[in-house]
Amino acid sequence: MDCNTIDVTNPETWLRRGRSPAEAAALAAAWQDYPDLPISAPADERMARTHARTIAMRPIFEAMRVRTEAERQSKNFAFVSGQIADGRASEQDKAIVRARDDYGYDWDRAVQFAQGWYAAIAGWNHRCTVAGRSDAHGALKAAYDHGFADGGGDISDLFDAARRANLAREDTSVRQSAPTSQSSGKLRPSQWPIPQDGHRPVSWERRIVILTELDLLPPLGRGNRPSRRPSALHLARERSAEALSILVLTRTGFVEAEDAVPCSHTITAAEAEILIADDAVRAQLKARLAARECDDLLVTAQGEFLRVLDALSDAFPVMRTMERTRNTPLQQRAHLEIWLARGRMPGQNLGAGHIRWSKASKGLTAKLGEFTARYAGPAAEWGHLIRVSLEDGSIADGFVTADHSPLAPEIRISSKARLRLEMAQALRAFGGATRLSERFPF
Repeated sequence: MDCNTIDVTNPETWLRRGRSPAEAAALAAAWQDYPDLPISAPADERMARTHARTIAMRPIFEAMRVRTEAERQSKNFAFVSGQIADGRASEQDKAIVRARDDYGYDWDRAVQFAQGWYAAIAGWNHRCTVAGRSDAHGALKAAYDHGFADGGGDISDLFDAARRANLAREDTSVRQSAPTSQSSGKLRPSQWPIPQDGHRPVSWERRIVILTELDLLPPLGRGNRPSRRPSALHLARERSAEALSILVLTRTGFVEAEDAVPCSHTITAAEAEILIADDAVRAQLKARLAARECDDLLVTAQGEFLRVLDALSDAFPVMRTMERTRNTPLQQRAHLEIWLARGRMPGQNLGAGHIRWSKASKGLTAKLGEFTARYAGPAAEWGHLIRVSLEDGSIADGFVTADHSPLAPEIRISSKARLRLEMAQALRAFGGATRLSERFPF
């Protein structure tokens, strides 16, 4: 027998694949009772045999589904109960366990009950997100409505939400357990989206970035050794010609970039708690942000630094765009590059919108509006060429910037490592350019 062929009539085969002894025996018995017919048998007989075996296995798989669901619910409830025992559970977590103990709800219904209950006591509107008309969806919606009513909500009262919101402001326990993003109507920094290139470019003078001590050093390369790439601080200063407002979050509070001292390791949880509890740090952040008129904000904090910013989220004014870098260090660096690419100098015009990239295997191509930037291969003498063309394939010649400086449709770069960056900058420049100049009169 081929070593890759499994013996489905042997219970040991199913045991090795994670089935319980009872399930393994039942599956092996089904294959013994309804084995596959030889390939020489008529097709309808082989199909009938497969159908019969499927019917015989149906109760087995249903029992497996029930067991898996029971294990899921047991683990979820055990986790929340452990959080409560350790004193780390929120009021909503406690409501989940209470729904199980008092009303016999399963996990999914208990979660909906807790969400409805917490929405009521926090002063939020009734906003059950369960959709559909199936029995399961109906049970989940009923559990949410039950929790909402249990928390004091009344959807028939026109002034119900306002009344509960006033009560929630007076309830210290609710105010402490409610997420800052919901109670203040603003998202915390950890909930901000990643930078997108589709947003409108903003003048550097109206942008601000909050770095950390870690961003003052070059990123780590292989073997956790510093690489030759510039630090995030150096990159931000270079791109913005030092017109960008830069704050640095350190273990002692917020400082200007020139006063920050680099550090190679992040703060501890204890140091983060000290920053969170220090009212001077909150006042410091408010004062530094109030002194600037900004439309675009980016934070690069991760880990404990990000937890500090979350705790200070009420100090952030509402801006047009508020984003943060996230995920792996490599992705964080890419997010910073995207954010920096949206900056423009005062008086400069840049094209807005999302740049659409093609696959590099077919020759890197980027499009923005009517313009297409393509990698044209190595240059004649040195470097590499980027060529910008219009929709009809003609060269994008004759375009000038706002100060009547001509834009060259062929751009020479020294390294392919800067290909994407240079192509994006070229498309932004052409997107904000015009042909209505002295060279092309009306």
